[in-house]
Amino acid sequence: MKVDSLDPWTVDNSVEMYGIRTWGAGYFDIAADGNVQVRLPSGNNGDTAPVKLIDLVAGLRDRGLMLPLVLRFGGILGDRLRLINGSFNATMSKLNYQGVYRGVYPIKVNQQQQVVEEITRCGRQWHHGLEAGSKAELVAALAYLHDPEAYLVCNGYKDEEFIRLALYALKMGVQTVIVLEMPGELALVLKVARELGVKPRLGVRVKLSSRVGGRWTESGGDRSVFGLTPVQIIDVVDSLREAGMLDCFQMLHYHLGSQIPNIDHIRQAIAEASRFYVDLVREGAPMGVLNIGGGLAVDYDGSHTNFPSSSNYEINEYCSDIIEGVMAATDPAGIQHPTIISESGRALIAYHSVLLFNVLDAARYESHQIPEQLAPTTPVQVRNLKEVDELLSSKNLQECYHDAMHYRTELRNAFLGGTVSLRQRAVGEQLFWRIVSRIAREAQTLRYVPEELQKLEATLSDTYYGNFSVFQSLPDSWAIGQLFPVMPIHRLAERPTRIATIADITCDCDGKIDRFIDLHDVKDALAVHEIRCGEEYILGVFLVGAYQETLGDLHNLFGDTNIVNINVDSHGQFEFGEEMHGDTVADVLSYVEYEPKEMLERFRELAENAVRSQRISPAERRDILDAYDAGLRGYTYFET
Repeated sequence: MKVDSLDPWTVDNSVEMYGIRTWGAGYFDIAADGNVQVRLPSGNNGDTAPVKLIDLVAGLRDRGLMLPLVLRFGGILGDRLRLINGSFNATMSKLNYQGVYRGVYPIKVNQQQQVVEEITRCGRQWHHGLEAGSKAELVAALAYLHDPEAYLVCNGYKDEEFIRLALYALKMGVQTVIVLEMPGELALVLKVARELGVKPRLGVRVKLSSRVGGRWTESGGDRSVFGLTPVQIIDVVDSLREAGMLDCFQMLHYHLGSQIPNIDHIRQAIAEASRFYVDLVREGAPMGVLNIGGGLAVDYDGSHTNFPSSSNYEINEYCSDIIEGVMAATDPAGIQHPTIISESGRALIAYHSVLLFNVLDAARYESHQIPEQLAPTTPVQVRNLKEVDELLSSKNLQECYHDAMHYRTELRNAFLGGTVSLRQRAVGEQLFWRIVSRIAREAQTLRYVPEELQKLEATLSDTYYGNFSVFQSLPDSWAIGQLFPVMPIHRLAERPTRIATIADITCDCDGKIDRFIDLHDVKDALAVHEIRCGEEYILGVFLVGAYQETLGDLHNLFGDTNIVNINVDSHGQFEFGEEMHGDTVADVLSYVEYEPKEMLERFRELAENAVRSQRISPAERRDILDAYDAGLRGYTYFET
């Protein structure tokens, strides 16, 4: 990386380098001593005093919780609820909108019990409800949603048991809406409703022709998996009218996909959906509710653009465009303004979770000491590389790069042919990497850098090995290339002198992070500090609250990390709330159908056979069994 040793490094340099104030939304910043801090909003009383993440790590370590771990900040979750609900309500008041806003949280975004409980508790003052897309999610929702004014929206595939439970909830006073997403669902809903003697409250998910950019473009359009076409919606209207139950049709729902980065696509969709809504009222359906689905984006990279990992709008603009779009269709038609529901899950909870992990080791492309004088038996390919190294200057970088590549190829071919030894090849490889390292440094001084030299710095980046699993803790990073803010949580008053990609501790070449956020592009490597012997180096991955815990898998049998809910008072004093200890080895083995007790017994038999054959002593057998038992009870991640 480019380093100007004449300029002192300050915290402001780190703020700019990692962009923490552009993506941190006011929750995260860097303290004057170079530590990342979190500031939790506390409603009308102003923000709490900031808390340093490194202090939380120290406190948890004293209590026996090791890295990696996920920190959840309930205060941030509460503030996001306030922000989304407050923005809609303020905009409705400003524009004289006659309906109300009711948010619902899609449980699929993060199904953890503590998250759902916190949302229903904090969201009660705004009657913030829940969305269930499966039978299991419906069961979870009914245990926590006890607000008679909050909506419970039932989406997804629905069998008779799902529908029966939803209708029982409606009968008990829960504001339950069953959304028809498949053509055949209506007949089953009406059948169960007749059996239970309850009039269902129905919605329909419409397939809009509008589509969005980003990673979830297939969620919209004519070929989207869920939803009904205009022809199918008319069939629903006619069927309900014929059954004398058209008054059950009360909600129109659409969903364009998660993380919609461009506000223009949101405008187009609400305009089309509002036209559907108006004509359904004209068809005689009472309606009353317009559910705009999810899609409210999170600005992961802080660029405020329509890049897939960003957002070119703020929440206030989003609310204004939605409400104005509805009014533009309903006012000329003389139709009452509907209740607006949104299913904003990502924007609600992404900010409230942070993944922290320690760096275990580093690998680098740096040459060892190369002798000034080569031995007489040195192969010609190595001598040629030595000559390139001696002739290299800022005036011939590209030529030297070409020569170095050529001579290294010759060296490797000679090794394959048996005319170059392993030791001789190693000397040549050291020379090659020294040449490339020098070219990369010199290229930074040029006004114009040839394209083939522009990526050399990233090619020469270190690999920092992190104590975590990408597949368990950041599955979207691996599966869809989602970008998350990654940065050190301490030493930020120091200049970072290395650049690195991050590898996890799974045995998989995909277990890495090699794309990082940047205001202007995507970076191939992250600026990091030199690892000091005997001193822990900790990295944080931010904005991981949405989907990551839910989607994580057991690649290499790495399980859930430790999770802690953090509460902070107005003086910045923190306390640790609920602690969820990460999976033990026995836990993850049981998930894949092993029985730990049986395994211990089988291993004991193996050890006893070793005693009988005099491979080990009885005392060694005891130590070996203790080690095996400790392994079963241990954390799946690296323990210090």
